[in-house]
Amino acid sequence: MIDFDEPGTRPDTHPDDEGAVRPGPLWRHALWVAGITAAALALGWVTSLFRLGLMEYGLPAAAPGDLMAYLATWGAVGLAVATILRAAAAKVPVYAPGRIAAGLTYLGTRLTLGWRPEAPLLVGMAAIALVAAAAWSAFALSALRRASQEAAPAER
Repeated sequence: MIDFDEPGTRPDTHPDDEGAVRPGPLWRHALWVAGITAAALALGWVTSLFRLGLMEYGLPAAAPGDLMAYLATWGAVGLAVATILRAAAAKVPVYAPGRIAAGLTYLGTRLTLGWRPEAPLLVGMAAIALVAAAAWSAFALSALRRASQEAAPAER
């Protein structure tokens, strides 16, 4: 029988839970950021392959444009988004930082490779992804600030 009052046996206190704080060495955070970004870029590229076919096969590209420039752009944006979310998750519990980072990077990559927007629109899409990640992190950080403010009067 499992005793849920014993430390480490409660199912809601497992360190790998979505709502757990993720402290650790910098290399682990950097590896997580790079892995999430690479996985999201690869998935975005694979799911847009049907839009990247050669004319020989009867599948013209969705729009002209350099594929690698768009991948590099979303790689940099994905790294920034994942870094913002992981930095917040190292301090406070953040719900689903990996899924949020991967989702934002995947959606941006998938839309960009199939549609190939001009530079101003691409910058706007990247800004939306960065603002969404910052807002998600700020919400988690504000919950911690509220909790510490509520605990402060009780200590007096």
